[in-house]
Amino acid sequence: MHLESTIEQLFQHLVSGDRRRAHAFVATLTAQNIPAERLANDVYWPIHEMLVKLFKKDQLSRISYNYATRALRQIAHQGSATYTRIERSAGRILMFCGPTEGEELGAQIAVDLLDAAGYEVFFAGAGVANDEVLEELASTRAGTLVLWASAASDAPAIRALIDQIKEIGGHPNLRIVCGGGVFNRALGLAEEIGADVSATTPSALVTALTSLETAAVAGRTSATATATTTRRRSSKAA
Repeated sequence: MHLESTIEQLFQHLVSGDRRRAHAFVATLTAQNIPAERLANDVYWPIHEMLVKLFKKDQLSRISYNYATRALRQIAHQGSATYTRIERSAGRILMFCGPTEGEELGAQIAVDLLDAAGYEVFFAGAGVANDEVLEELASTRAGTLVLWASAASDAPAIRALIDQIKEIGGHPNLRIVCGGGVFNRALGLAEEIGADVSATTPSALVTALTSLETAAVAGRTSATATATTTRRRSSKAA
């Protein structure tokens, strides 16, 4: 698969509203035994970013943007049915995104990859007030809050949410991850507003969360071993 050519051809089918050709083109890629996960991260995600960038710069019409985002979201979600699924309980994620169809598309790509990686994802989209987010964190007992494909207009509310979470202190082990959208366009913003981790692509998001989970498990194992050793020493001393 020649990546640049593949992206360009599928992009043209999508923005022209030619759903049949778009689906047929993806079918030819699938027939070449290209993993659906690779298509999602290396083809669909870059197209999503192109659509958002061009539309924001008025270089893409509203109708072309609407054609493309809706068709690509369907294609990406259908492809997720063939993902290799890891049967494990990797943890719970509460996830939000920006308010537009394009940002929902970007988040959908990430959600499907996280699902396949064994995470239980509660995806609430956009427009949720910070108080509701805090309530849902407690209700779902999510270990990770992901703010993905957010719009620039979301940044102040996200900063306020992170500050509120840290001030309240009710979620000491919560991991906050930002990426995609405005966080890719303004490098360093995620860390500046208090996120623990940032990622630029859905695949990088899965890798980052898996690394965090591995580190957390190792930390718990080390703590348990230390506690056991301490108890044994105390018993011998007694």
